[in-house]
Amino acid sequence: MKKHRSYQKKSIMLCIAICCLLFACEDFIEVDQPTGQIPSEVVFEDEATATAAVASIYAKLRDEVLLTGNLFGMNILMGFYADELDYYSDTNSDIYPFYSHEMMATNDVVKTIWDGSYKAIYMSNLVLEGLESSTELNIEIKNQIKGEALFLRAIVHFYLLNLFNDIPYVVTTNYLINQDVSRSSMEEVYSYILTDLLEAKELLADTYVSAERVRANKFVVSALLSRVYLYMGYWENAISESSLVINNTGLFNLEPIENEFLKESGSAILQFKPRSSGDNTDEAIYFYFVSGPPFLMSMTPTLVSSFESDDLRLQNWIRLVTDGNQNWYAPYKYQEVENTGSSKEYSMVLRLSEQYLIRSEARFRLGDMIGAEQDLNVIRNRAGLEDYSGSSLEMINAILDERRHELFTEYGHRWFDLKRFGMAESVLMDIKPNWQSRDAWLPIPELEILMNPNLLPQNAGY
Repeated sequence: MKKHRSYQKKSIMLCIAICCLLFACEDFIEVDQPTGQIPSEVVFEDEATATAAVASIYAKLRDEVLLTGNLFGMNILMGFYADELDYYSDTNSDIYPFYSHEMMATNDVVKTIWDGSYKAIYMSNLVLEGLESSTELNIEIKNQIKGEALFLRAIVHFYLLNLFNDIPYVVTTNYLINQDVSRSSMEEVYSYILTDLLEAKELLADTYVSAERVRANKFVVSALLSRVYLYMGYWENAISESSLVINNTGLFNLEPIENEFLKESGSAILQFKPRSSGDNTDEAIYFYFVSGPPFLMSMTPTLVSSFESDDLRLQNWIRLVTDGNQNWYAPYKYQEVENTGSSKEYSMVLRLSEQYLIRSEARFRLGDMIGAEQDLNVIRNRAGLEDYSGSSLEMINAILDERRHELFTEYGHRWFDLKRFGMAESVLMDIKPNWQSRDAWLPIPELEILMNPNLLPQNAGY
């Protein structure tokens, strides 16, 4: 990761983080705008500025890296990398290798993912260290912000781990430590992620801090925990955490397909609020096209044809574009491209349907076929489909298919599922001529290894 020039520049970095919130995304949360420079020693003695500091981390993820709806987010990049999106733009772009599987360790987009993610982690650590030395903040506020910072640190590490394999788990802003940090094993990183999430869960309240679902609470942490446990193969734990969310019917409920991605959606567990009043999502902007061929991307015909014809998701979440001779398909989960005066759609980071699918898979793994089928049918029925009618042995494939159809172009779910199920090579080698086994992982950026040889060894094959 990048070296920080001086540990003494901590206060400057914090001011920059707050400015990112104030100028790029001032509507993310409701706080008064601080004026002038805010010294690090007092920034965590005031609720508004402390809240602004943690909100800047959400904003960075929304606008710049991993969970952003733009070109550098998992929605698009890993949609290309897997079998969800076809690429129509400049083949000289550093995005094209995600589609063609001709990745190199010098790829600038890979470096942007790495650098931006570790900057978000740095910002989380800055918040945690500031809170540690704070003496004036109300304990409830302090616990809320600390819980959020731990959650954010964990979710960024989670995505890095599943993209790059072994990674450093960074828990300090001390550049003397960070400049020489080594990669930890996947098992160790998952352990650190669980430690952060379990502490966050203890600190956070059951309720959201506002009427909107744009900041973490206890159920947001449980939603991520259920996914982490699923990826780790801790089936009972995955069921327990997903059930906590599913059973809270007073807070969460599956919306009709056409309402799923609205800002008031009862399916929402965590959303990103648009950066400016009246704006909607970056996802809508980048997935949008009205004539062919597309300027950037289209859903693969294989994905579109895999839907049952009466699936409401096919009808509501995918838009046909045609020139009369050829058809293309645009992801249409987010439909508001323009400023609508009052925002209508928020980016959905965590949502209820994933929790049903997590519990269905975990129940299947434990041999609870009745429970697995019940959860699977909740999602199928919501999509206008009949109950699953296949055999118990084939149900795991039906769960994978349902995840493909429910979670397409959302934060790399399809790519991570192909890897979890051991299917990446068998699915992609026939449709990606340049596929190699090494492509299971992105390369560690070459420049980062040159700056810190402790990041060696490079992922195999690069």
